[in-house]
Amino acid sequence: MRADGGMDGFDPEAVKEIRSRLAAVREQGIRIGFAIESGSRAWGFPSPDSDYDCRFVYIRPVKHHLALASARDVIEFPIIGDIDTGGWDLRKALLLALKGNAVVVEWLKSPIVYEEEAGFRSRLGDLLDLIMVPEKVAAHYVGLMRRHFQSQGEGPIKLKKLLYTIRPAIALEWMRQSSFRVLPPMNMLECLEAISVAPDLRTAILDLVHVKKQTREMGEGLPPTLVQSFLQNSFERYSGILREFDRDPDRDQRAQHLADKFYVQEVLQRDS
Repeated sequence: MRADGGMDGFDPEAVKEIRSRLAAVREQGIRIGFAIESGSRAWGFPSPDSDYDCRFVYIRPVKHHLALASARDVIEFPIIGDIDTGGWDLRKALLLALKGNAVVVEWLKSPIVYEEEAGFRSRLGDLLDLIMVPEKVAAHYVGLMRRHFQSQGEGPIKLKKLLYTIRPAIALEWMRQSSFRVLPPMNMLECLEAISVAPDLRTAILDLVHVKKQTREMGEGLPPTLVQSFLQNSFERYSGILREFDRDPDRDQRAQHLADKFYVQEVLQRDS
């Protein structure tokens, strides 16, 4: 089912090319559960020349699951111009979700949808609510922060990369203020609006977003002191909190069972 949610300002030719690629996947007999926009456009801080990052979750026919040789669990198209299109097999998406990888949750919550199979996002969302452990998702976001910290070093940094570090910090703060009971929205500005932070920090973050939205290249610079302090404090706070979370093997086993059941149902539904 085709959708057009959140595409104001999108290049019609880029959208047409993305939908042509998705059609090529379906022509191979592969079912697409949903296809969305990821990256800065969905995070809430695109620039005038931001790439189009289409991501999708797909299900192969039963016959592909009965062969000795395993099919690849990703579908990738060559990046041409500013269009980047790729998808994950449902099995890969579920296995990563069980480990706390937040990517598929973010895809599910993307405000920009190219197409979706009726009911699939709702079914998958209901499952993820049952199997995703917020503490593991928090660890995923801490890992994103650590990666960005390690790549930044001292001195001036690419301000675009700074926003990529702010995003997981905001998501973690959203989760903390929700007592780690629910998962955050994909859009960083939606998270920022919902949490309690110092007004001057909020303004500093919004100023960075404004600059990125207005210019094709943010360039390099020293991070605002308020933002740098917020990121450092967040990294230390949440790295410490993660060590306090209890592990529950029984919960993990129940989640695995639910994911297995869902996966089998979705694969068989294709050929029923």
